[in-house]
Amino acid sequence: MYDDLKADVCKANLELDKRDLVIYSWGNVSGIDREKGIVAIKPSGVAYEELTAERMVLVNLEGKVVEGDLRPSSDLQTHLELYGAFEDIGGVCHTHSTYATIWSQACREIPCLGTTHADHFHGPIPVTDEMEETEIASEYELNTGKMIVRRFQGLNALELPAVLVANHGPFTWGRSPSDAVVNAVILEQVARMAYGTLLLHPGQKEISEPLRDKHFRRKHGREAYYGQEKEE
Repeated sequence: MYDDLKADVCKANLELDKRDLVIYSWGNVSGIDREKGIVAIKPSGVAYEELTAERMVLVNLEGKVVEGDLRPSSDLQTHLELYGAFEDIGGVCHTHSTYATIWSQACREIPCLGTTHADHFHGPIPVTDEMEETEIASEYELNTGKMIVRRFQGLNALELPAVLVANHGPFTWGRSPSDAVVNAVILEQVARMAYGTLLLHPGQKEISEPLRDKHFRRKHGREAYYGQEKEE
């Protein structure tokens, strides 16, 4: 019944491995069928070379497994919290990709230093607060999601489809599972470029707002003109 959803989520997970954003079983991608209230997600601890669409786990929005013999990703509750808060997203991705995780471990947002960053993310990549001991001890994964949602108060989750969880690593999202992975790939690239820029010039300032907005808006939104027109 959910063959297409499971296939899309499996393909997105395999793309993480193809793009060298994960090792072993680290990381996960999920996708949601909003109409049916069903989420497909990578099974916990299963290596990427062992993934198939049939092994994806289906859960409802309360986190109860409705199809599959394996346990869902341990990050499931974080994914569900993001789906509940960001109603326009259709996929969520979590990795421990090297450069994005370096920024996460440093508890620093990634500044928007140039047009490559601005082409895709409308401003710095936010970093969450560090988690309190009580949040760690009880419902850790759920509280991770809540912490991300708090950080995005006043922000547009589709214009900034990425976050750095302090001391942990990046989460990205998009309108589909594949979009979430694209955002993870680009996040890792801009994280690496920002790291190198600040090594070369520690005092480098962020891009000006007019140039940032120009580059973002020419690719995103109603006035975008980058690329070819889509057929109706």
